Amino acid sequence: MPGARADFPAGLCEELIAFRRDLHAHPELGNQEVRTTGAIKARLEEAGLRPRVLKGGTGLVCDIGEWDGGRPMLALRADIDALPIPDTKVTTPYRSTVPGRAHACGHDVHTTVVLGTGLVLADLQRRGLLPRPVRLVFQPAEEVLPGGAADAVRDGVLENVGRILAVHCDPKVDAGRIGLRHGPITSACDSLKISLDGPGGHTARPHLTTDLVTAVAKVATEVPALVGRRVDTRAGLAITWGRIESGHATNVIPQHAELAGTVRCLDQRTWETAPDAVYAAIDEVAALYGAKTQITYVRGVPPVVNEASAADLLRDAMTARHGAESVESTEQSLGGEDFSWYLQHVPGAMARLGVRTPGDRLSRDLHQGDFDVDESAIAVGVELFTAAALLDAAGEREG
Repeated sequence: MPGARADFPAGLCEELIAFRRDLHAHPELGNQEVRTTGAIKARLEEAGLRPRVLKGGTGLVCDIGEWDGGRPMLALRADIDALPIPDTKVTTPYRSTVPGRAHACGHDVHTTVVLGTGLVLADLQRRGLLPRPVRLVFQPAEEVLPGGAADAVRDGVLENVGRILAVHCDPKVDAGRIGLRHGPITSACDSLKISLDGPGGHTARPHLTTDLVTAVAKVATEVPALVGRRVDTRAGLAITWGRIESGHATNVIPQHAELAGTVRCLDQRTWETAPDAVYAAIDEVAALYGAKTQITYVRGVPPVVNEASAADLLRDAMTARHGAESVESTEQSLGGEDFSWYLQHVPGAMARLGVRTPGDRLSRDLHQGDFDVDESAIAVGVELFTAAALLDAAGEREG
């Protein structure tokens, strides 16, 4: 495949690993990524590029080459924020230095991959070997529903872009491999908070009160099942609770209870109507116990739906560098990803980037405090994106 290969500048792999470790040690939450943004900006400027910080003050967009008004550009997207959970790794020298904050979803890897790709492509551009400009998007606040992608789109990151690509770390896939599929690869995800109120009282006289502990327990157990029977089961709608709170004493029926969780859905059409079904089920169950409800339903993200030719571009790029056996089929995940907002405007695709050390069967799942990666995946991601950019520029995978 012509144009599908570009070698790394000397020392780049080591530099990228050091850059990722620095990000990992200094995680920042969504819309607070000031240090992270500064580090990315400084390295891009050192490479002779002109990044622009997004209007919110964090995140950047950076073009390699100038668009000539012809065929739209390819964009490569990374998310740069961390999670509000503690890093539980004990002996890792680059573990988080910020209490209660961790890069437990691999965004430090995503960021480093796109940065590294930008440095390789910038080197090709200087040598006159980049046939077509490429845009880098470093997006803040992916972990904050409904996600920073929508803000980035409003800030113009998709102007003159015809296709966008991304990767997401997958601890179930070996480093040196990627997972791909046509169609939906993630699910829709919303957040849900329910407040229940009523007159409390003595536990000796529950018949004279609104028994909120029982009411919130019934809502927690019965609403997911009730909603599940009112939508097409093929849509894979799932309500899962992450927090439940009520009461302070063993012999007092409380006046207030709270329940919070997520609503996830495999199918976009069902996701669009899900709030109505959820509201109706909550009110129905709570009314049986005389509880007054206040529901906060925050729309999150639709599913990421990989466009076929964009997914094939990633497949061809990975095959060009690592062979056909390096690409495996992946299932649709119930996880949410705001990369989906970009795909409401332009076609694109996301690949699962393998980060598990081959032969390692320890469970280091996403969103857990001990999450870490095989850092050889960084070079694989850079090779994937670089090859994809060159194949796309050569017109070998038209949308």
